[in-house]
Amino acid sequence: MAKRPIVEKSEQEWRERLSPEAYAVLFEEATERAGTSPLDDEKRPGTFVCAACHQPLFAAAAKFDSGTGWPSFYEALPEGIDTRRDFKLIIPRTEYHCTRCGGHQGHVFGDGPPPTGKRYCNNGVALRFVPEGEELPALVE
Repeated sequence: MAKRPIVEKSEQEWRERLSPEAYAVLFEEATERAGTSPLDDEKRPGTFVCAACHQPLFAAAAKFDSGTGWPSFYEALPEGIDTRRDFKLIIPRTEYHCTRCGGHQGHVFGDGPPPTGKRYCNNGVALRFVPEGEELPALVE
């Protein structure tokens, strides 16, 4: 069950901070088209943070090429995400959200590589990549 987000902003405040595409994914649970995110090809060391509140969600070392057209990871950073069941496509899936702002990131499946066997299939527009050696952005309050 999803917990109440730590960061709560009005719809207008989030819309002012985000692109229309990012807002639709993060707060209306839309899905970006496969193959449209440059983050799918990102291979440098670093950290992937929530595009809305900047909470670190994934280490680049956990990223793999799933062939789906979306950035995919086999493991999330501790405390970064929360999951809940999604029945929008009739077949139940597990969606995940940022624990700080509640922003929708994507869905997790059980067809990933070792060591976890999980595939966190993320909307690229819901993420921001911070290369290793660069300071992480301040958390949005």
